[in-house]
Amino acid sequence: MRVVFFGTPEFAVPTLEAVAREHAVALVVAQPDKPAGRGMKMHRPPAVEKALELGLEIAQPPKIRDPAFLERVHGIAPEAAVVIAYGKILPKALLDIPRQGFLNVHASILPKYRGAAPIQRVIEAGEEITGVTIMRVDEELDHGPMLAAETIAIGPDEHAPSVSRRLSQLGADLLVRTLRDLRPGHPQDHSQATYAPKIEKREGLVTFDESAENIYNRFRAFDPWPGVFFESGDETIKILDMSLEGEGWPVAVRDGTIRLITLQRPAKPKAAATDIARGLGWRAGAARP
Repeated sequence: MRVVFFGTPEFAVPTLEAVAREHAVALVVAQPDKPAGRGMKMHRPPAVEKALELGLEIAQPPKIRDPAFLERVHGIAPEAAVVIAYGKILPKALLDIPRQGFLNVHASILPKYRGAAPIQRVIEAGEEITGVTIMRVDEELDHGPMLAAETIAIGPDEHAPSVSRRLSQLGADLLVRTLRDLRPGHPQDHSQATYAPKIEKREGLVTFDESAENIYNRFRAFDPWPGVFFESGDETIKILDMSLEGEGWPVAVRDGTIRLITLQRPAKPKAAATDIARGLGWRAGAARP
């Protein structure tokens, strides 16, 4: 089958590899290169790096509605298209091109956690089960008919990067199985829909007025970005490691204590929380930083 692939981050790479093993990927479409790192050098998206490794044609249009880009896709005459974490809403003019439509690999069990950050939001909410859904793309957000879904358990101490890696492989495997026997799919129960909005940096701020479980779930969900952090005096201190019980510096929260293990003060190297706490004159457990 002749396929056009839309995807940008590392999460999309296993699916690109899996599709390329079984189908003719005529074009890989990703977001433009972006500056990153201390030197703000331009970096290619992971999906582009993989496409180059596989010898595939690449497009990185700044505007997905650009007529020249749409004409290029028309000229390919793809039988189907795959989109996974591409990063932009696809217009109807594009969705109408493939004869078999667009298939999306979404990192939740739809209709729950539609939107930009399903992995982080499901962990933040303390869910124990998540999964991937293969759906047909329509003009609304994560709204189209479902073709297949599979679940995994989330470990009680598992962080977002680990869940993401497992879901990316699960999604790749499920998508190629779905492509072997394409069906119309069945509608989602839209009355059960929930949403997973993009993460904002300010959400990493911990005030210790919430429950221990909520703080710990945010710590797991917001790894690696934006992380979690708190204010102590005029400093914003990052929490690099923590636990609900066991080792670490005890800090009072709404329903008990949490244990801070590793912290980082501004412009300082990371250090044991016990050392930082003593240096700042905190009292263990009873008072908040």
